Amino acid sequence: MIMNDLSLNPKRARLDWSLVLSLVGLMLVGLAFIFSAKSGNEAVAWYNQFYARQLIWYVGGTIAAVAVCLIDYRYLSRYAVLAYWLSIVLLIAVLFFGSTAGGARRWIDLGMFKLQPSEFAKLAYIFIMGHFLSRPVGELKTPMVFLKAIGLAVLPFILILKEPDLGSALVLIPIALTMMLVGGIPARYIVRSVGAASLLIVFMVINVLYAPERWRIPLEDYQRHRLLVYFGKDFAPANATPEQRRRARELQRERSHQIEQALISVGSGGVTGKGWRQGQQIALGYLPPGASHNDFIFSVIAEEKGFLGSLVVLSLYTVLLLSGVRIAGQARDPLGKLLAMGVVALLFSHVFVNIGMNIRLMPVTGIPLPLLSYGGSSVLCSLIAAGILQNIHLHHRT
Repeated sequence: MIMNDLSLNPKRARLDWSLVLSLVGLMLVGLAFIFSAKSGNEAVAWYNQFYARQLIWYVGGTIAAVAVCLIDYRYLSRYAVLAYWLSIVLLIAVLFFGSTAGGARRWIDLGMFKLQPSEFAKLAYIFIMGHFLSRPVGELKTPMVFLKAIGLAVLPFILILKEPDLGSALVLIPIALTMMLVGGIPARYIVRSVGAASLLIVFMVINVLYAPERWRIPLEDYQRHRLLVYFGKDFAPANATPEQRRRARELQRERSHQIEQALISVGSGGVTGKGWRQGQQIALGYLPPGASHNDFIFSVIAEEKGFLGSLVVLSLYTVLLLSGVRIAGQARDPLGKLLAMGVVALLFSHVFVNIGMNIRLMPVTGIPLPLLSYGGSSVLCSLIAAGILQNIHLHHRT
């Protein structure tokens, strides 16, 4: 049966309440701290405030998640190929027709809503990988299947990298490796891939930090600067003139300001924080207003609610991710297990990288914190991803 009448199958229609409650908790926290970070502009009508827009996305994303739950994931996977190529078309379209902000062309302006195709491409990629890897175990052990699985990631990876959005492109790697490992691709292939990817990353970092300008890998200036800031390297070349060094120091102070202030915000919160809407980094303008409600929302929470508030956020994410792992273990077929673990890898990657950059464990990448960072595409995709998990749970006995 493609669409189950859940009301007629009460024993099969029990929601995974740990998943639901963790999602509700995260949305409430997100709404509260986006309000704290971006409210107070009396000249802007309430319905145009950031928190009001975020509430709209929460409602729309919840409706989308419920719709996803009602259609058996095995039926949805029949359209995996279509969804994958549609996402590729959108990724190509954004390179030609997308709107530009901060030196990157990542959005298609639809008027009241800016669509970010890379967010939806991640979901499409999870479905195409689940569809592709749901095959007999014997076939999964052949090198050709492994190479084809890698190939499915290459095209969206390159297109997202061209925007440029290095962070979102790199998220495809842990998703691919997790799904291949769970699917049954031989571990030796995966280990070799991880080794090759690690060597490539080390080479890229060394190239950015030490190579002469004519030998450098082509990166946008802001991407290179983020790596230089993270590793504490001087912006000025070795043979720079005194004037060039002065300008480089000014630019370095400007580019390192965000992460330094985010780290101060996290550290200044102490155990219990300064209180909701009492964060001084925001009030005094030290934490950049354009980033406090999205990339650095965790810093706002840490300053205002301290270690305990941060622990609550991490606990909610832990419940969400463990629910996903449990659902994967309960799945009745390889497709359900693959999709669930793909979603877990996606959400974990976003949480790890975003919080890591807030506490300077990772370079700044612009990856949103699921359900907490402001943004329509991110919220919709996070809730649809959670809807996929709930879908697998609801249909694991049918």
